[in-house]
Amino acid sequence: MRERIHAAFRVRRFAQRTEKAYTAWILRFIRFHGTRHPAGMGEAEINEFLSHLALERDVSASTQTQALSALLFLYRHVLGREIGDLGDVIRARRPAKLPVVLSRVEVKSLLDELDGVTSLVANLLYGGGLRLMEALRLRVQDLDLAGQRLWVRSGKGAKDRQSLLPARLAPTLQEHLRAVRDLHARDRKEGFGHVEMPEALLRKYPNASTEWAWQWVFPQQHRWRDRESGREGRHHMDPSIIQRAVKEAVRRAGIHKKATCHTLRHSFATHLLERGQDIRTIQELLGHRDLKTTMIYTHVINRGPMGVISPADDL
Repeated sequence: MRERIHAAFRVRRFAQRTEKAYTAWILRFIRFHGTRHPAGMGEAEINEFLSHLALERDVSASTQTQALSALLFLYRHVLGREIGDLGDVIRARRPAKLPVVLSRVEVKSLLDELDGVTSLVANLLYGGGLRLMEALRLRVQDLDLAGQRLWVRSGKGAKDRQSLLPARLAPTLQEHLRAVRDLHARDRKEGFGHVEMPEALLRKYPNASTEWAWQWVFPQQHRWRDRESGREGRHHMDPSIIQRAVKEAVRRAGIHKKATCHTLRHSFATHLLERGQDIRTIQELLGHRDLKTTMIYTHVINRGPMGVISPADDL
């Protein structure tokens, strides 16, 4: 059954992280019901499992939703069966949380505490409103330095989009890419230099994995070997490297907010709103499917609650 699940993910080109998370939920569901085969279970068992997560495990609403999505994927795409009415599932409570946003001064102080590649990645998170994995999965051909734009390929929801590439990063990026190209040239000279590729493209263009345009903008330090093909190359940088660097930079900058890499994306959207950018454009830059998701930033712009300026400031 594991092979069938893996094949279903590969056919639909799910991200590896999504595949890993969904597989974990499927296994938890099976173990919760005493290792019974999912084909012999249905709506009642799914209801019981989801309610257990809310009542006994006290998971968040988003976690419960992810578990449900994993089980719907299992039944629909692996077992070939549609799930009907789940009845009265006990839903996890969804807390009304506003995103943590840094001021412009705080963003600058944070970025000033970073250097090298970590600084470059963090500047792209803030300057383009990227998610961390979107930045780390950038390939050379996704950057347009002259046009001051970049492309996010297969972002959240398997969508492509364009976003901003700050002009002030161009010189640093050019220098960084020269170093990456030299590294890639050395790898190729030693008989390596492959990069992970979408499976369909790898079958169609078997030599494309060594081409410069397909290389990661932020390759990892050590080479990696593909277990299936035996090819050796480099994966992109591990996200934990950037996460640790940003966490330490927040501490050194004396910022007393629970700021993370994702906070830079929130700050990007909020600061665009404060400058008067229309909400629809921000929605497209962030890659949000629903405008309601983008509207959350209207509650955190620097104008007090509900975006209202206090009359006391006019005295």
